[in-house]
Formats: sequence, C-alpha cells, structure tokens
Amino acid sequence: MSEVLVVGSKVKEAVKAAGCNTGGDFVDALSKDVEAKIARAVERCKANGRKTVRAEDV
Repeated sequence: MSEVLVVGSKVKEAVKAAGCNTGGDFVDALSKDVEAKIARAVERCKANGRKTVRAEDV
C-alpha cells in the first residue's frame, strides 16, 4: 500500500493528550504497523474461507 493509513492530526492529538510529543517518524511507523495488521487479518479471513474481514481476524 505504502500510503498513510492513519490520520496524522488525530494521532498527534492523542499522543499530546497523554502528555507526550510526537516524533517526526512516528505517524509513518504507526501506519506501517496498521498496514501489517491489515495484511495479517486478510490472510486469516481468507484462510477461514471468507471474503469479509471481521474484528476476530485482527
């Protein structure tokens, strides 16, 4: 995918609300982690013979 899958401003807002600052590379790293989770969920979904990814696949 290699596109940002998270809303940077919302991520920064959540980090700030927790009393921390957001590093310049954090949003990209988080997005890559989300991308990997999606890929694993899709694999699990297909392995179970479905085409609909559900919460249980995460």
